[in-house]
Amino acid sequence: MNPFTDDYFMKQALAEARMAAEEGEIPVGAIVACRDQIIARAHNQTERLNDPTAHAEMLAITAATNLLGAKYLTDCTLYVTLEPCVMCAGAIGWSQISMLTYGASDEKRGFQRYAPHALHPKTAVKKGVMEEACADLMKNFFRDKRKPL
Repeated sequence: MNPFTDDYFMKQALAEARMAAEEGEIPVGAIVACRDQIIARAHNQTERLNDPTAHAEMLAITAATNLLGAKYLTDCTLYVTLEPCVMCAGAIGWSQISMLTYGASDEKRGFQRYAPHALHPKTAVKKGVMEEACADLMKNFFRDKRKPL
């Protein structure tokens, strides 16, 4: 039995998303796994870095390509807690990642609504992995942000 399931890797991405929330960032976490090994992990850092491109997916892709010394991630899977935006989908496409696995859908800004063909043609997509936990983290973050002090 392989302990390295989609749920295992998504739990790691959720841990990253929780770190983002603790830092006041939108709680999105990402993991790049290659042959059942985590080679990169990241969470949103747009506030910390004052950079609108510092999404979890972008940071994880950069870390993974730096580790591998290659610009393509053809034998890798990206696990992310929220459906990537169009910008991130473009980066995922250019990195030629083999599999994109995400938890919660993003009806407002997700790539599948605006750019469903942004990924590389060979990239497989799996959605809804630990969807409830991923969505709850996001909902709770914004609910807490709206509470008066």
